[in-house]
Amino acid sequence: MDEIKPLLLLISSGLLLRFSLTLTGQAWAKSHSQTVAFVILPIITYVITKTISGNIALSLGMIGALSIVRFRHPVKSALELIMYFDLITIGIAASVRTKWAIQLVLVSIIVIISVRIIQIISNKYGKSFYSMSFNEGIVSNTIEVISKNKIDLIEDNDHLVSYLSDASTNKYVYRLNFNNRNSLKKFKEAIKNDQNIEKINIIYN
Repeated sequence: MDEIKPLLLLISSGLLLRFSLTLTGQAWAKSHSQTVAFVILPIITYVITKTISGNIALSLGMIGALSIVRFRHPVKSALELIMYFDLITIGIAASVRTKWAIQLVLVSIIVIISVRIIQIISNKYGKSFYSMSFNEGIVSNTIEVISKNKIDLIEDNDHLVSYLSDASTNKYVYRLNFNNRNSLKKFKEAIKNDQNIEKINIIYN
């Protein structure tokens, strides 16, 4: 019971920092990988500290293991790096105190699944808990809309990832990413009757 309080504090602190950054215009903090990172990374650090406290040899071994991952592995995203740290910490914690390793595994799984569930619920209400990025390894479905005038419904959409206005041809090109086909289809239905739209391109993944 005593260990639940610091875990809840770490999770809430990470989420508060994440929301503080997004509220001040730091869009990078709203991505899927950063959302998971802000919650899991404090917990990983907590488990590392609990594991190596009072053991100099284990401390040096932990530093060496984490350094190998950081400097020798070509990292594609922040989340990928954190997952490697998570796996190493689970392995080392299991050799010292199995309970810490089990707790870290459970919390990591709960966080990853919870972020996904919250996003699904947010999508049902036309909102988005996190934004997607091409370099996060998330499979996304893309829709490209070419219009002769600005479309506020598209410009205000959370799934908008790029926007191009061509003054020479007076065309507007919007590109939006969705993490599932149903969301994309609902969006298409919402805009298909707009008279300004000249062309719609869709790529399913």
